[in-house]
Amino acid sequence: MASITVREPVDIVVVGSGASGAAVTWSLAEDDFKVVCIEQGPWVDPKTYATNSPDWQYLQRTKWDYSPNVRKLPQDYPVNDDESQIKVVMYNAVGGSTIHWTAHVPRFHPSDFRVKTLDGVADDWPISYFDLEPYYDLNDEMMGCSGINGDPANPPRSPRQMPPVPLGHDGERMARAFDNLGWHWWPSDSHINSIDYKGRKACNFCGAVGLNCERGARASTDITYIPDAVKLGGEIRTNSTVYEIATNSSGKVTGVNYYNEQGEPEFQPSNGVVIAANGIGTPRMLLHSKSTSHPNGLANSSCMVGKNLMFHVYAGANGLLNDLPTPTYHGPLALIIMSQEFYETDPSRDFKRGYTFQIGRGQGPAPTAIGDVPWGDNHHAEFNRRFGKNIGLGAIGDDLPEEVNRVELDPHLTDRYGIPSPKIIYRVGENSKKLLAHAVDQAAKVLETAGATNITRNALSTNTGWHLMGTARMGDDPERSVVNKFGQAHDADNLFIVDGSVFVTGAGVNPTPTIQALALRTADYIRHDRMDLKS
Repeated sequence: MASITVREPVDIVVVGSGASGAAVTWSLAEDDFKVVCIEQGPWVDPKTYATNSPDWQYLQRTKWDYSPNVRKLPQDYPVNDDESQIKVVMYNAVGGSTIHWTAHVPRFHPSDFRVKTLDGVADDWPISYFDLEPYYDLNDEMMGCSGINGDPANPPRSPRQMPPVPLGHDGERMARAFDNLGWHWWPSDSHINSIDYKGRKACNFCGAVGLNCERGARASTDITYIPDAVKLGGEIRTNSTVYEIATNSSGKVTGVNYYNEQGEPEFQPSNGVVIAANGIGTPRMLLHSKSTSHPNGLANSSCMVGKNLMFHVYAGANGLLNDLPTPTYHGPLALIIMSQEFYETDPSRDFKRGYTFQIGRGQGPAPTAIGDVPWGDNHHAEFNRRFGKNIGLGAIGDDLPEEVNRVELDPHLTDRYGIPSPKIIYRVGENSKKLLAHAVDQAAKVLETAGATNITRNALSTNTGWHLMGTARMGDDPERSVVNKFGQAHDADNLFIVDGSVFVTGAGVNPTPTIQALALRTADYIRHDRMDLKS
């Protein structure tokens, strides 16, 4: 290896600029910490978004695919998920996977933090919903939340910044179906602008929100937290791949070793390190950062690093709404209404916890032709019958943690620098199977009530591993967890983890706002209780 360039010391190094890393970088910079955020990917110019190209639907399956194993961009690392029933998806860039998300942002329920006490499964979190509530609110202000108060399934909360995104004709039809069944539904909370917000334009209902938005109508951290962090003095160091968190003989972290944009090794000394590399990247990095003081991998005296991987399990049903006045691909992909009728544990059912229903709109012509319509003599007729009429009702299920589901270092597969890739071992648990079977039946019932035809069922969606949780779990017991209630590593008090890997349970909702609330809470702890890390 070439000689290592040593950079000027800083107070805090943040590894990753996605949902959580960007939030921490902004919060610490606001309090005059000297903070450097090291990001493996590049800045993405909005003019290069797939939706600005006439080939955007082709790009959706190639360089803008959700899976790093399909994209194979220079900043991506390969993931061995051959032994996983669910495939990993993520994105590396300034903004992380918020560059490539639908921005659906429901909060956890209070019960999600107490599943051991309430339901006798998994473990309780060492914090409550109400510990996170002010940080949920702060995050909504920074990202911009469209929604409306009054949801009976959730605690009262402060008003959103914007009214809900319009339901559209398809959303209104599905809402009436839920009403007819007497089931809960509510407009989705979303980090998509229903009106102009903080200089970013309102959504224009183009339908391609998952591939980002040049208008800035869909929040991502590269256009929310990061610009404010830079104005406050935070540094974003791009195209730089961290390969090791360095430690001293007493076990404390001393900084990070990484390859810079030119592929040259550098060392960034710091008083503390915050890891925000997602529930796959973080255990990979910790396991690779072995040392004399951390022989099992950094922060892994409990041997819990990498274990308890949760993805969320998805299933549902699809059908055709043939008599709507507008096609079903108009509007944000998955931000219409949600139902939490089956969210909490019900003793009459044969599974614990529950799921959220989320409506999914139809897609553009190419994904419809490739993914929904069988090839053959009737292909064009089938395409004409389905295109613009398809509606989906997906269930996102609470994926309870199991130690057998895990992330390891692959003994053979590496990235471009020779750093071991993650190997994923994951199988859907028995509780999840029962939960999904129930969800599929109820989804079909809603679609039938809505008047849908040609209803098909999907027992398990496999390319849906975008929620990466549980692999460096939070807890009070150092023998059963990796970090404490503030995201501080039990084994190194100047190391913090702020991504989804700290989750104790996964709940039945998208995790991003909870990840960001946890990150802001950790940053607040550093600001108020760890001033010793500030030079």
